[in-house]
Amino acid sequence: MAIQNIYIYLPGFLSISYRTDGYYEQRVVQCRFTSKDLQDAELIDSYVFNKVEYIRFNSTVGEYVGYTEHGVFNAKRWNSDTAQLAAERSELDRFCKPNAGIDYSNILDKTAKPSVRISSVTPPSGIHTAMLMCSAYEFYPKPIRVTWQRDGHEIKSDVISTEELADGDWYYQIHSQLEYTPKSGEKISCMVEHSSLPEPMVYDWDPSMPESERNKIAIGASGLVLGAIIALAGLVYYKKKSAGVL
Repeated sequence: MAIQNIYIYLPGFLSISYRTDGYYEQRVVQCRFTSKDLQDAELIDSYVFNKVEYIRFNSTVGEYVGYTEHGVFNAKRWNSDTAQLAAERSELDRFCKPNAGIDYSNILDKTAKPSVRISSVTPPSGIHTAMLMCSAYEFYPKPIRVTWQRDGHEIKSDVISTEELADGDWYYQIHSQLEYTPKSGEKISCMVEHSSLPEPMVYDWDPSMPESERNKIAIGASGLVLGAIIALAGLVYYKKKSAGVL
């Protein structure tokens, strides 16, 4: 019977599927590893018929293992074939480990520094009169630590943090809230620790002006700059026209 569909995914994971009328045969080769030294690297070669795995080669076991009557029969036959068994055993070093190195260099070793912003938010009704939000965006890899400090000392109470949230594009974001009662002269800071940073970064909160006012000033300053540019362009145009250049 003719093969209707073949799917192949490389590197590190290989899936070949054969579909015929009423039947579905699939072979899945996986390279599993959790450490960069690849001491725990493992090759798993599975054969599936109509969603039922019937035989598997596991590099840790070193031979084929059958899970159905047909699988047990084939496992015994394939294990007795020394050439086939040797070829399968060599795939861990030939296929998995070189591709794992490519994965680490191109993906797993990459880092992206978090973009951090501190903002004031409305606190819920309670004993505290203020709440700050420390948000870290677009960082990779996932592990990160966000903590609050008061005058250089870590604050452990009245802190609520989210888990690392996936953005859907390999990056992550996280948010941490601090409820507190402002005191004169104190310095509140957010400290972020991440593998992309050579050392922990500390971001100080400036309570001297409400965030809404800072935004108004920033918008006003932008307007003044834009107005000055337009006025200068008008002056240049007028002088050129007066001189008969235009």
